[in-house]
Amino acid sequence: MVEPTQRSHNPVLWIGVGLAVLLLLGCILTFAAGAWLFVRPARVAVATPRPSAMRVLATPAAVTPAPQIVIATPESGVDYETAVLETIYREVNPSVVNVTVLSAGHPAIPNDSRIPQLDPNDLLPFSSGSGFVWDTAGYIVTNNHVVEGADEVQITFSDGTMAIADVVGVDPDSDLAVLHINAEGYTLVPVRRGQMEEIRVGMRVAAIGNPFGLEGTLTSGIVSAIGRSIRARDNFSIPDSIQTDTAINPGNSGGPLLNERGEVIGVNAQIRTEGGSNSGVGFAIPISLVERVVPALIESGSYAHSYMGVYGETFSPICAGDMGLPPDLRGAVITDLVPDSPAERAGLQGGTRAIQSRYALICPEETGGDVIVAIDGEAVTSFDDVLAYLQRNTSPGDQITLTIWREGELLDVDLTLSPRP
Repeated sequence: MVEPTQRSHNPVLWIGVGLAVLLLLGCILTFAAGAWLFVRPARVAVATPRPSAMRVLATPAAVTPAPQIVIATPESGVDYETAVLETIYREVNPSVVNVTVLSAGHPAIPNDSRIPQLDPNDLLPFSSGSGFVWDTAGYIVTNNHVVEGADEVQITFSDGTMAIADVVGVDPDSDLAVLHINAEGYTLVPVRRGQMEEIRVGMRVAAIGNPFGLEGTLTSGIVSAIGRSIRARDNFSIPDSIQTDTAINPGNSGGPLLNERGEVIGVNAQIRTEGGSNSGVGFAIPISLVERVVPALIESGSYAHSYMGVYGETFSPICAGDMGLPPDLRGAVITDLVPDSPAERAGLQGGTRAIQSRYALICPEETGGDVIVAIDGEAVTSFDDVLAYLQRNTSPGDQITLTIWREGELLDVDLTLSPRP
């Protein structure tokens, strides 16, 4: 029988072995940590979105980790939106002017020896608005209502230089006006013009103007809606107008509404408010109309709008039963005609009999009139479509073809447009 070899129980030996093992592990960990610090990628700044900025779905963390939003910062250290607005202002502000209306019709001055008395014929600032340089020949665009009743118009440029402008043409129906200065000695920077077809709801826009007389003010927002009709003179309206939440206040009238490229897409004209200042609902005259009206005002001082001579409403299916029309019909119902108008001469028909509808706030008071369903082959779904088509595509003297629904039939009617009276 062979005895097993006797094991050593020397404590000094075991302590030495343990220390050697610990020293080896420490070296390995130190080397690994140094290598990671050397080769790790550059840290990217991240930000956790605030609860108000996004909706957080309750998802178990073990299934899908919460995403991180990477903030893209240009090399200059300025975020994208700031960079866009800075560029727009730098490029376009030299094109924007302050329009000051001078008038001799100031209120009577009290007979007080302590107040310097003025000659009733002295020209005093009466109101102010905005405008922008159209070309290097000295033409400036603004609103008609800005210069209406002016005895003289003073222009102030962004560099502080001033000029006296002549009113060369106005168009109350589009609320546009063109002024002209002697361009000699001035550095004129014309605006660049955008395209109506590129305008979309939600796109970023900016306005530059002189709200409350504060020259060179930039505000920004988005296009809130397109295709709005805003009120012009009498019973006429301006179709295709742009609605924006960009802050527009008294004094912004006549200034440009700009896209991200700094191109003019509209002329700021109106606000919807109960307190007289911005409430997030402003309107601009569309560039499609500006491009048609301004050259005519420069050339002849006036602009002739196409005219049919009809009153109408958009047909709603809820009215089909009371009006005797198919509910799937879409178009503009003619409710009345202007006597001796192009529409009457073309043989169109207005309403012929009164109806009593429970939907009186929605449905026309009369039925029997023609329903316009297309113009020159382009579908019409609302009465505003009729106005917009005439504005964009026609001039007085043009002949158009209306497709109408009459007594269950589709008919084509040729109509020659006249100037708006």
